[in-house]
Formats: sequence, C-alpha cells, structure tokens
Amino acid sequence: MVDADQTFVIVGGGLAGAKAAETLRAEGFTGRVILISDERDHPYERPPLSKGFLLGKKERDSVFVHEPAWYAQNDIELHLGQFVDRIDRTAKTVRFGDDGTLVRYDKLLLVTGAEPRRLDVPGTDLAGVHHLRRLAHAERLKGVLSSLGRDNGHIVIAGAGWIGLEVAAAAREYGAEVTVVEPAPTPLHGVLGPELGGVFAELHREHGVRFHFGRRLTEIVGQDGVVLAARTDDGEEHPAHDVLAAIGAAPRVGLAEAAGLEIADRAQGGGIVVDERLRTSDPDIYAAGDVANLPLGLFGTRLRIEHWANALNGGPAAARSMLGQEVVHDRVPYFFTDQYDLGMEYSGWAPAGSYDEVVIRGDAGKREFIAFWVREQRVLAGMNVNVWDVTEKIQKLIRSRAQVDTEALANPHVPLDGFAS
Repeated sequence: MVDADQTFVIVGGGLAGAKAAETLRAEGFTGRVILISDERDHPYERPPLSKGFLLGKKERDSVFVHEPAWYAQNDIELHLGQFVDRIDRTAKTVRFGDDGTLVRYDKLLLVTGAEPRRLDVPGTDLAGVHHLRRLAHAERLKGVLSSLGRDNGHIVIAGAGWIGLEVAAAAREYGAEVTVVEPAPTPLHGVLGPELGGVFAELHREHGVRFHFGRRLTEIVGQDGVVLAARTDDGEEHPAHDVLAAIGAAPRVGLAEAAGLEIADRAQGGGIVVDERLRTSDPDIYAAGDVANLPLGLFGTRLRIEHWANALNGGPAAARSMLGQEVVHDRVPYFFTDQYDLGMEYSGWAPAGSYDEVVIRGDAGKREFIAFWVREQRVLAGMNVNVWDVTEKIQKLIRSRAQVDTEALANPHVPLDGFAS
C-alpha cells in the first residue's frame, strides 16, 4: 500500500493531469499530490476551444475540469503559471524553472501535452497569424472571428484537419470569408482517406468555404505588421486579414528527453514511450494524454493519440497504475467533431493503406450513415455521422476482430449487435 508520507507529482495542467489528481484522491491516496501547470488558468478541457466556446455558445467557466475551489478542498497543491525545467531521476526531484525550487517525488506523472506546429514561411511574425491550442488562443480567435464576421473579413486556414475544419465552421457561422489551404487532395485525408474526406469537403463548400487542395502556404504577405494575403506554392495570392496555422501538434517531450526517458520516433507519432500500464522507461515515471506513445495491441502498433478521450481515460489509468493497481490501458481510440449540422464520432484506427474497403451503412448523401473501414472482412474503424448511440457497438465489433459479411454490414436493417457476438 502507498503510505501517507509519499509525494506524487503531476507535471502538466490539462484534462489528463486534473483527472489523475482526482483519481488519486478517489482511490484513497492520502499523500501529497502536487500539480504543476505552466498555464495561469485552472486545468480545462480543450474540445470547446474549437467548438462551443469558440462559437460563443459556452461560457468560459464551462471549460474547466473542476471548480477552482476543488483543488484546495481535495488537498491538491496546485502551482499555476509555473514550469518544470529539469527532472533528476537519481535524486527523484523536479526543479521549478523560475526560482530553482526542488520538489522530491516518489512517483511522477508527465502530462505535458503537445504544442502547435509552426508555419515555416515568411510573415509568421505578423499580428494576424494565429494558433489554437490554449484557452488564451481561443479567446483571441473568438474576438477575431466575430470581428471578421461583422466586417466581411477573410481568414485563410493552413490545414484541413480537425482543428482547421472546426475553426472554418465557426468562422462561417460568424459570417467570415474562409479559404482553407491543404497539401492533401481532401480534408482529413490521412485519417479518413479519400472516400470520406470528400464528405467534409462538400459539407464545407455548401457553407461557402473555399478549398485549395494540393497546395501549401509559402508566404504570409503583410504591411505595417498587418496581414494582407497568403501566398501558396502555385503562385496564387489569397486575400486574408488573418491566418490560422492548423498543421498539427508536436508532443512536448523536451523535459522527458533531457531526463533520458525513451522517446518514440516521429514515424510512430513521437511522444514518450510507455507500456500498457503507462509507465515510461523509468519505473517511477509515468506519462499520459497527448504526450504518451502507447502500445495498441489490438492494432499491433504503437501510437500517440491527441484526442479528448485519451486524456480523459489516460489520466485516471496512470493514477491507478502509480498506486500499484493492475492496469492495462488499451481503449479503442475515439474522437468526435461537430461542424455546422454534422455531428460525428470515430472509433478505431485505419490509416491509409491499412484497409481493403470502406463500407457505408445508411445514406452518405444525407449525411446520416456509419462508415466502416474493413480489412480481410474485419472492422478496423467505424465512424457514425448523425447516427447516435452506436459507439459502444462499433467498438465491440472492432475489439471482436470478427469476420463480417460486408453486404450485411451495409444493411441498416441488420442489427449491429449480431456481428460481434
């Protein structure tokens, strides 16, 4: 049993860190719990930053994981606006970067998350160039989109991934003009492939978004510190008052790497290598959330997962593992999006080249369907679009690895429950 003299330190103040702290107390841990965040805001959830909060449909306070008073009430030592710049694995200490204070730990959890990838083109220092990762980013971008909508302004978005598309939808709802520049031939090409990427392209075109596929930004043109246009590699110049870089995120592994922990290569998504119990290469250090590179036994690979559900479930799993409980963190990857009147949930993992066919169940034209990515008659992933209460059934089917009759799978009248029995 863990004794009350022990100290568990959590570095990172996002959803995974907050839920880990909550779980430690819920499981009866009576030692010190220290949560360190380099943000000045209390731990919050990130999905609203590109969805409800950005659209003005959710209040600022709604994004926080816990009420501010919760941390003191549960004896969580919360250090906001502070960062750790060194881990000494021999002495088992972390050092605060601002004043050099050393804190000893018995167990350490790294939930340092990820940071937006930066555009490497001229003009990124202009005031109208934005990223979206933190609450402060979302607050700023919310004001920008509102202003663009009032003034019939134009935003260029680099990247047609989830963040890029969600911001495009928000911008159009505000009334702003939107151009999306994407190197791939469709939105979400790496995740959904050409078969389903086109569904999202058509959705956004119907709402007035302009796409420029197969192209990259080469320069952001400005004058007197103000954005005027965005230039692409075909020589075209796209009018813009603002530019959003939505080209992905990189795991924040600097602290772990300097401490000598094992780091995955970029081909596997990077991140801190952990086992199924979320232990790093040091048995007293754990990692979870966006920064953790996980073994996915179901798919025979390792993967770093940058989605809400992974942080929500990974934080508690790491906490239980730190307490010595038997933990196997092997959930089916899951994420969701809301864009205009389309709501979607995706379960599984089916990158390009991993599947034989995509089976559609329902009416893709009406955007009420389930798509299944299938290899050798086994379902690797499923995406339900405006069809609800099926996620559990889809995940059960993925886990079962059962061979399915694809014609029956495409038939909405054949119950999903029967395929995985």
